[in-house]
Amino acid sequence: MAAASPPPWSRARLHVVTGKGGTGKTTVAAALALALAHGGRRVLLVEVEGRQGISQTLDVPPLPVTETRVAHAPGGGEVVGLSVDAKAALLEYLQIFYKLGRAGGVLERFGAIDFATTIAPGVRDVLLVGKVYEANRRRRDGRRSDPVPGEMAYDALVLDAPPTGRIGRFLSVNEEVADLARMGPIHSQAESITQMLRSGQSVVHLVTLLEDMPVQETADAVAELEAARMPVGALVVNQVRPAVLGARPLRAAAKGTLDRDAVASGLGAAGLDAGEATLDGLLTEAGEHARRVAQESELQGRVDALGKPVVRLPSLSDGVDAAAVRELADLLREQGMVA
Repeated sequence: MAAASPPPWSRARLHVVTGKGGTGKTTVAAALALALAHGGRRVLLVEVEGRQGISQTLDVPPLPVTETRVAHAPGGGEVVGLSVDAKAALLEYLQIFYKLGRAGGVLERFGAIDFATTIAPGVRDVLLVGKVYEANRRRRDGRRSDPVPGEMAYDALVLDAPPTGRIGRFLSVNEEVADLARMGPIHSQAESITQMLRSGQSVVHLVTLLEDMPVQETADAVAELEAARMPVGALVVNQVRPAVLGARPLRAAAKGTLDRDAVASGLGAAGLDAGEATLDGLLTEAGEHARRVAQESELQGRVDALGKPVVRLPSLSDGVDAAAVRELADLLREQGMVA
């Protein structure tokens, strides 16, 4: 993906990040939040699965259910973290729309809140997305309105969303609620949330690895999101491993025809033992490497064929910590994922 021009989603305020479990979507979400905060912007990074993945990724204490600064960005920007709790979101919702006050606490004591957030189908997802919607509309003075440049509490929001297997259901649940509740504040809010998710204000980025199942889930999710009229943004290929052999040696390794004497000579020149066991092991490993490179090339072609902008992030040999996330944020900016 070239960085010369703004991405198609340059108007988006809400960036939803999803991916198959294990692809590193939380790491990518944190890196994207830092990239967006570059240059003095204020970004809210939200998680909704209760895993405290953001705190682990950015090396900060576990996030409370209140918005807490978790990172600084170059140019005076900052990232604020939030772990959305469905129960707290429901109590807040009841207060905002129904002014229940202490009555909300009574409902909680009687177990009505737990019932609504754990038993009632879809209610939990409605509340989680609703909290993000509220943060997107909040102004610096605490009031709520449609986003107005320069007046909003946050310049952008990044949602570390559920995995691809349920992202379509998670993002479309408010449409179902709007159909069920024909009028009143629940209907109005559900309709407004659906409009936000389908507008230029929002975009869904998908994270994948160059492995069969993640690539297939990515393709399925793209089709599902497009059918639901949700804007799809970048496909982030994570943990990309470089080829350690050139094109010609790779072809020879795949065929099992690498020059054994040349390999032995190279080992000797490097002062390494060129015994038969060492040579056999290296040639076997070279063949496996060539097959992996070929498979990943084929999978990259399947990702490219989905017709979306593609961003590639390297595999980090030293693991992921706060410094590594900043490195990835720089790469996202260089590849044009952030305007």
